[in-house]
Amino acid sequence: MSDEIRPVSRSRTIMTELVLPTDTNVHGTMFGGALMHYIDKISAIAAMRHANKPVVTASTDSLDFLSPIRMGEAVELEAFVTWTRRSSMEVYVVVRAENLFTGERRVTVTAFSTFVALNDQGKPTAVPTVQPENDAERKLHETAPERYEQRMKRRATRYSPTNRQSSTDTQTE
Repeated sequence: MSDEIRPVSRSRTIMTELVLPTDTNVHGTMFGGALMHYIDKISAIAAMRHANKPVVTASTDSLDFLSPIRMGEAVELEAFVTWTRRSSMEVYVVVRAENLFTGERRVTVTAFSTFVALNDQGKPTAVPTVQPENDAERKLHETAPERYEQRMKRRATRYSPTNRQSSTDTQTE
């Protein structure tokens, strides 16, 4: 971790899209995979804004679908860095759907992803510490170490049919 401290607001990123027929499944709701693509994209932007460096996705977890997003609704994604380690950043994303005719808005998905900043040689490099600015950000920041530990436990027990060893050698940090 570098000595620099940056506020959460520096990484905050918002993206809005209209859900069109090509974005939906036979139920008339947004494809989960399309939404996952948006989540990865906005998370990467938030991480790059925080680190001012290229980043790669290290993990995506806690992707919780709470309600469907229907064709014709607007989907708004908000992402920001919640916690940092030496070279990694946890990014939180909240997705809201909006009925553009009634103004009704609802949270539809929440997700946590981890990104690693890279130097010019493509190797992990130090990132600034993140500083929460409000109570909600502080709560996410305070609970991040527990999520980190859960990720490390999951990685330590991961199994690949092509490699019978655990994948602890690919851990970041």
